[in-house]
Amino acid sequence: MPIPRPATRRAMLTAGLALAAGALLPAAAGAQEWPSRPIRLIVPFAPGGSNDILGRVLANKLSARLGQPVVVENKGGGGGTIGTDFVAKAPPDGYTLLFASISITTNAASGKKLSYDILKDLQPIGEVGAGPFVIVVSNELKAKTLREFIDLARAKPGSISYGTAGVGGINHLGTELFASAAKIEMVHVPYKGIGPAFTDLMGGSLQMLLPTVSSAVQHINAGKMRGLAVTSAQRSPLAPDIPTASEAGLPGFVLEAWWGLLGPARMPAAVVKRLNDELNAVLALPEVKEQLLQEGATPLPGTPEQFGSLIRSELARWTKVIKDANIQPE
Repeated sequence: MPIPRPATRRAMLTAGLALAAGALLPAAAGAQEWPSRPIRLIVPFAPGGSNDILGRVLANKLSARLGQPVVVENKGGGGGTIGTDFVAKAPPDGYTLLFASISITTNAASGKKLSYDILKDLQPIGEVGAGPFVIVVSNELKAKTLREFIDLARAKPGSISYGTAGVGGINHLGTELFASAAKIEMVHVPYKGIGPAFTDLMGGSLQMLLPTVSSAVQHINAGKMRGLAVTSAQRSPLAPDIPTASEAGLPGFVLEAWWGLLGPARMPAAVVKRLNDELNAVLALPEVKEQLLQEGATPLPGTPEQFGSLIRSELARWTKVIKDANIQPE
């Protein structure tokens, strides 16, 4: 009976490497298999608004491309901070995502005590799209153009009141940004939502509003209020007859609402790249472009780095506006 030969150093090394490789296989397979279960897309607002509508369109298209359900969960409250906090504290495994809007930067700049840091606790994945606001005035106001409105406001500082959906929201901060650029002073009238502000503007007890184009265009077309300028660099397809602020007498003034996709910080790089690739592919679909257009927006595919740069620049912008206007958080 032959006597077994002792294992050579090479054989032992080969066996050791095989064992090590085998130990790594589950982790490698797990990364390659993402996603292997449903993904939650957190919309930090109540159902029915632009954030919810666009989030559901995105979820539906991403589901088809990823081969797993992308389920929308509305976690409203706190102006979007509750849902954002939920994602910031979720495991960074790619199974909990945030459909964010410009409000994440206005909230972060507001001075409110938040339990998360948008620059440290969230991972940008990609911008979805952006759309302008529109400067609208009451039909009872004599100004027919933006230039006339600015001249009227400068002639009588504090004589014009503007409405918003609340202190520190984008309507408020955006109007203060406009007032600073136009060098005018107006009186702020906060409401609990933009709906009551529209009612008072059409009734003549309010003089000016800065809503999104999609929310105001039906009222403008019906002759219930006057659209003076849109705040994008180009005219809006929803209101092609309304000039841009630059065209109407305020050169260089641009302000847009935007939406984007984020996840918790420290997500695997491969998962972030896959999500960004699929997001950009979805934004190229004609039906998604059409849905964005209905909300007054255009798709803006790009990289996670570009979206991260936008978030940082917007945070700096709103921090300055809040400081300059001495806006106190509620």
